[in-house]
Amino acid sequence: MSEQLEPTKDKAARKASPVGVALAWLVVLGLLAVVAIQLRATMQGGMGIGQPAPAFTLSLFDGGEIQSADLAGKVVVVNFWASWCAPCEEEAEELQMAWEIYEPGGEVVFLGVDYADTETLARAYLERFQITYPNGPDLGTRISQAFRIRGVPETYIIGRDGLMKYIKIGPFTTLSEILAAVDRALAE
Repeated sequence: MSEQLEPTKDKAARKASPVGVALAWLVVLGLLAVVAIQLRATMQGGMGIGQPAPAFTLSLFDGGEIQSADLAGKVVVVNFWASWCAPCEEEAEELQMAWEIYEPGGEVVFLGVDYADTETLARAYLERFQITYPNGPDLGTRISQAFRIRGVPETYIIGRDGLMKYIKIGPFTTLSEILAAVDRALAE
């Protein structure tokens, strides 16, 4: 016995509906837009001296929140770090010592931005190095993307005018290096 196969679809049924075609094109255009935005950000490279610092909100481990706009008129030291980052450990004590020097004057604010980490490990890192300046996680890596960081550690010093004054890729090696960079920003 031979079975006769019936055509499953006729030519009219195989034609794509205009709505389906439009949706497919929207998806393709959306993906192209995402790729273009990422490519543009990559081509821009990192932040540069003299550029305006990006606006950001840092949710702190202690439950508070700091908005960059609230820090206008102060020198702001933004340090990106992670508990898994060995070079971050090299500068942790020096950053804390620098904070202790500037904190009483109130003109300089240090902020630690924990990058791609777990809260448990981040809190243990802060405790181990006795870091007391405000720190919080980079939720969704929004802040690191705004600063266009390349890795950790990276430190950005923002002047009272909101412009980048100093950028350090990699760890600070001495306390005097940190103090010199902050003092230059304070002098402007």
